[in-house]
Formats: sequence, structure tokens, C-alpha cells
Amino acid sequence: MDPAEQSRFDELYQRHLRLLKLQGKSHKTIDVYARAVRRVAGHFDCCPDRLTPEQLELYFGRLVDSHSWSTVKIDRNGLQFFWKHVLKLDWQWVEIIKPPKIQSLPDILTPAEVVKLIGTTRKLRFRVFFLITYSMGLRLEEALSLQVGDIDAARKRVHIRLGKGKKDRFVPLPDLTYQALRTLWCVHRHPQFLFPNANGSPETIRQATTHMDRGGVQKTIKLLVAQCGFKKKSRPTPCATVLPPTCSNAG
Repeated sequence: MDPAEQSRFDELYQRHLRLLKLQGKSHKTIDVYARAVRRVAGHFDCCPDRLTPEQLELYFGRLVDSHSWSTVKIDRNGLQFFWKHVLKLDWQWVEIIKPPKIQSLPDILTPAEVVKLIGTTRKLRFRVFFLITYSMGLRLEEALSLQVGDIDAARKRVHIRLGKGKKDRFVPLPDLTYQALRTLWCVHRHPQFLFPNANGSPETIRQATTHMDRGGVQKTIKLLVAQCGFKKKSRPTPCATVLPPTCSNAG
């Protein structure tokens, strides 16, 4: 892009980010929607406000050949938001690209496989993380975001804040899971996070300002699944199997 074109794109792109935040989109949604705008701008080397429906039809035709339908759908939604809220143009997007509806079920580990996964995990924080995720059926971000104040030991429940659909809920807290969380917290004693994002001495961990990295957890579970020899693409999932009492060594 020439300087003038780049300047116009930068202005529209920043407005795109601002409007996504103002509409309460999650950080993940903002990231992928913003990437969709950058991708199409880079493909044509121009500000997207100049593109025609015909150009976008050709663009998505190439995108279908090179990327998954999941990526195509996300890019379609991201650009649709850009055109509707930033450019204030209303096009019939369904006539350009309509990803097929694909319904797939996640791979679910059996209770025995979950026990083996946790038993294979050497680091305490990951062992406890996998235990609470599978025993309470939490999503990855829900487990990572748990804070000390979310644990209600008296009522044996956990307050899950801003889960799917930005809704709060309570889930039962198994005794085994509670004991594992206490064991982990007694190691790091962070005043806020149950899974602080830090390595090193307890003093360093107590100063962490964020929870454990999402990508690091995903990478770890992928490696452990391969190490255990499971032929599954396992990940923390709300459909997870509840652990049996035999997993008492997780803490």
C-alpha cells in the first residue's frame, strides 16, 4: 500500500478493534476478527473498503482451497463485522460464502485414560490443573481463570465466572479436587490466582500478574497424550469424564 492507503487502513483497522471491544467481544474473538481484516488487506495490498463483492468471491474461493472451513467461517464473520460496523455497508454475505454446518464431537478420555494422563504429568501445577478440569468438566479458560475467592469449601462448590455465553455458574467441588487445590496453593500461596503464570521460587510465583499461559497448557496436554499413546486429540472439554476415586495421587 502507498502511504495514503496505509494511513486509511490503519484508521479503519483501529476503529474495527475499538468497536469489537465496545461490543463486548472476547479477546480471542477480537484477535481472529482482526486477523481476518489484516489477511484480506495483505492479499490485495489495499485497504479493504475498496474491495468489491466480486473480489471477495475470488478471495474466499482461494481461502477455501488453502484453509479449513473453520478458518473460512471465522474470516467471513470478521469481515462481515468490519463491513457492517466500520464501513456501515450491508451486503448479502450468504451469497458470497456459506460454510457448511459441521457437527463433530470432541474426543473424550475414559476415566482410566484420565488417571494415566495425570499420573504421567510430572509438574504439580499441571497435574492439579488436569484434575480439576476433568473432574469438574471445565473449559480451558474457565479452569485457568479460577481464583482463590472462587472456591467455596464450606458449600463444596466453585464459582465459574463468565463462562460460555458470558454467564456465571456454580459447579460441585469434589473432595479430591479440593485437597489437590489446597496442596498446590500451599506451594505457591498466590493471593489471587490458583494457577499463576510463573516459574521459579515461591516468592517469584506470588508476584505473577496473570494466570498460566493458555498455549503452554495446550502444548503440554498434547505432548502428554502422545506420551501416553492415546490415539485421540484430547483437550480440556466441558464434556469431560468425571474422575474415579482411584486418582488420589493427583495432588
